[in-house]
Amino acid sequence: MRFCRTAVPEDSGLRVGVLAIQGGFEAHLAKLRELGARATEVRISADLENLDGLVIPGGESTTIVKGIESAELEGAIRTHHEEGRPIFGTCAGMIVCDDSHLDLLDVTAKRNAFGRQLQSFEADLAVEGIGEEPLRAVFIRAPWVERHGPGVDVLAAYEGHPVAVRENGVLACSFHPELTDDSRLHALFMAMMTGARQRAGEGAKR
Repeated sequence: MRFCRTAVPEDSGLRVGVLAIQGGFEAHLAKLRELGARATEVRISADLENLDGLVIPGGESTTIVKGIESAELEGAIRTHHEEGRPIFGTCAGMIVCDDSHLDLLDVTAKRNAFGRQLQSFEADLAVEGIGEEPLRAVFIRAPWVERHGPGVDVLAAYEGHPVAVRENGVLACSFHPELTDDSRLHALFMAMMTGARQRAGEGAKR
C-alpha cells in the first residue's frame, strides 16, 4: 500500500464531521486528521453545525439509515447539503446518498453488487482528479452505480461499472479509501470543502 502525502497545511482549518452511527468512522477520522482537518464525530444534529464537510462512512446501509432517522439527523444533513457544504459517502455511504435514500446524488446504487463478504477484493483504479498513479481500492460487500443522471461525473469505473462519482458537492465511492495509506480521495474531498468555503465567503461579501 502506498502513502501519498498531499500539499495540505498541518492545520488546514477545515472542520469536517464523520457520521458515527455505525461502520468505519474511526479510520476516516484518523485519515482526515493526518491531512490537517479538524475531524469530529457526528451523532446528533448539533454536531453538524459549522462544519465544512461531512463523511458518511461504510458499514451497513440499512442500519445507517435507521440511525439517521432515530437521531433525527436527516433534516440537518439536508440543510448541510443545501447550503453547499460537501458530503463524501464511501461504500454504504454511497448507498445512503443515492436516490432511494437521502437523494443527495442522482444515482441508483446496487447493494452488494460485487458479492458478499467472501467476494471482497482489491483493485488498482484510475481515478479522475487525483493524478495519474492508480489508486488501490478495497471493495468489501461493495455497491456499484447502476444508474446515474447526466449531471453526475464518473471519476472511476471497475469492469464497466461506475465506482466513484461526483455531483456538485457530493463525492461518493464504492470502496473504502480509509483502509489504505493512499490519502488522495480524502485530499480531493478537502479541496472540495476549501472551494465551498471560499465560495461562501465570496457570497457573504456581496
